[in-house]
Amino acid sequence: MEITSSTMVKPVYSTPHPLVGEKVPLTVFDRAALDIFVPTVLAYPAPAPSNEALREGLLKAVAPYPHLASRLALDDHGRRFLHVNNEGVLLIEATVPVDLADVLVDGRMAAGVEDLYPTLPEENIGAALLQIQLNRYRCGGLVVGISCHHHTADGHSMSMFFTAWATAVREGKDFTTPTPFLDRARTALPGSTPTPVFDHRSLEFTCGEGDTYAVVPMDRIKNLTLHFTAEFVADLKSRVGTRCSTFQCLLAHVWKKLTAARELKPEEFTKVRVAVNCRGRADPPVPMDFFGNMVLWAFPRLQVRDILNSSYGSVIGVIRDAVARINDEYVQSFVDFGGVADANGEELVATAAAAGTMFCPDAEVDSWLGFRFHQLDFGTGAPSAFVPPDLPFEGLMIFMPSRKANGGVDLFMAVAEEHVAAFEQICYSLD
Repeated sequence: MEITSSTMVKPVYSTPHPLVGEKVPLTVFDRAALDIFVPTVLAYPAPAPSNEALREGLLKAVAPYPHLASRLALDDHGRRFLHVNNEGVLLIEATVPVDLADVLVDGRMAAGVEDLYPTLPEENIGAALLQIQLNRYRCGGLVVGISCHHHTADGHSMSMFFTAWATAVREGKDFTTPTPFLDRARTALPGSTPTPVFDHRSLEFTCGEGDTYAVVPMDRIKNLTLHFTAEFVADLKSRVGTRCSTFQCLLAHVWKKLTAARELKPEEFTKVRVAVNCRGRADPPVPMDFFGNMVLWAFPRLQVRDILNSSYGSVIGVIRDAVARINDEYVQSFVDFGGVADANGEELVATAAAAGTMFCPDAEVDSWLGFRFHQLDFGTGAPSAFVPPDLPFEGLMIFMPSRKANGGVDLFMAVAEEHVAAFEQICYSLD
């Protein structure tokens, strides 16, 4: 691979965006997001659009999302904020002297993907918050590596931005600039007398307590890709007995199988940390086109004997009940917790696991099933593959709409080396 250019690109505004120049404090939702860059890698077979077209579309798409061209900075009290200074987006162009078909096999890159997105900065303060690498293959195929800092936006927000970028490239001069909801402060307004009623410190933030998980060398954690066909999902749903979402039934299935493969003691407890989009759960609701962070977590929890012996329907009921508890009262309590911390001058730090963490007997799940890959068409077709980086935590799972012709769902997950054989033997069994 050869890097051919590395530039900071900045949107040019005919009239300055009203937010440019602002110093936007991080909301309590931003601070609950991890202090990390999140990489995404998308593959497009030839013919793919030119780098010039991608760059022009990128500038148009970033303009209505000025936080993406901002920088993290520290105020006089050492607290982080987003400086909306239009310092720009890092755009790297690279050429790869092989054909894409030789290295992209079954939706995975034969070698790792770490070279395909910009090197993660060692220091996040002052770094470009959106960094993109365009990797052009000998055949003309393209792999787009995108890395965005999580304090800037959650997955729902980045999905909106990706769609805007693809649309800008595809439509050119006919592109209609989106007008997302950008008022972060409105998403986190504490009550007149902030009164948190839940234990947010141990759930969303850490102060040295909470779960203690083992940390192992990364080579003991294996990354697996499972493909659940549309037929498998339909068969699974037919066994549940009640209406349920694809995400709920597949999570119940995988939680059961992973628990069995781990051979845990029957009296142990296992829980799953489930990301929940809170835009529609707040009162009043926040517009779905809000760009920023608005995710909290539900924690369905069961004894091992119960998850192994219960029907799919009852496990789904436990998941559904846990997610339902993230309601308007819970969201307001969380916002009030942030208000009390701010009033006391307290810095809140998200519960971040170290690379190599074994979540066993627990797990964590993200659903990207609402991610509209067909809309990420730059003009020559949707991406042929979404290629995840290696997941750094045992027990972490990401559900994605499959790019295979027959649809269905792909699951990317990290499993402990010693549990892989048992898990692979039972993961597609409905017994």
